[in-house]
Amino acid sequence: MELTRKQESLIRSLYTRHGRRKAGLCVCEGLRAAGELFMRAPELVRFTVATEAAAGELAIPGELHRVPVEKLRELAGTVNSQGILAVAAIPPEPDAAEAPADPFLLAIDRLGDPGNFGTICRTLRAAGLTELWYTKGSVDPYGDKAIRSALGAQFALKLRGFDDLEALRAAAQSYGYPSVWLTDPHGGESCFSAAKLYERSVIVIGGEANGVTPLAGAQRVMIPMPGNYESLNAAQAATIFLFEYVRRTMNTE
Repeated sequence: MELTRKQESLIRSLYTRHGRRKAGLCVCEGLRAAGELFMRAPELVRFTVATEAAAGELAIPGELHRVPVEKLRELAGTVNSQGILAVAAIPPEPDAAEAPADPFLLAIDRLGDPGNFGTICRTLRAAGLTELWYTKGSVDPYGDKAIRSALGAQFALKLRGFDDLEALRAAAQSYGYPSVWLTDPHGGESCFSAAKLYERSVIVIGGEANGVTPLAGAQRVMIPMPGNYESLNAAQAATIFLFEYVRRTMNTE
């Protein structure tokens, strides 16, 4: 099936935040990211553009446009596109009546780097969790860079966005997660000894530039750093918190 000029124009527009908001669509690029989308949420796929070689690598749902390598390179947002990109609907947020199932919630506050965001999505999946909450000012979860970094992991997660930490805490409390822990590189309880850290709580990872927004009544938690270093990046910190949860869970089985 031949790709139309209208479809080409649409693809190019989806590499901008404005274009994604207007169309309600995103572009998922690369074999692993597209493969995750096809497996986890095939109903979201509107059409796929692929080279002959890449088309044979995956079971592609729905409308497929086979194009020459040169055309795919022209449309893709990367130098090495791996020969495939899919246009998909941006998933709706879970209904407010649908309570989270995770034992605790991980949230990001004004985290702007798509690489850190993508790593956190992948680590959440690896740790067996299903939700990621975020505040306004964070990276667009369905931007092309965020999708490539996450390898499409956001399509397997439930993402919920909030105006600020106050709104996020209110929602968490309504679902039975009463305590909020703000990560802090300089003070608070150690993540390795805080007894109630993962008990119906929210753990908030701050943005790269300014850290976590202050929140009255929240508790502080830190990662001990004997090397007395300034701080870890957001994705590294999230990984430590998530796999401390995994370690505790495995030790109680």
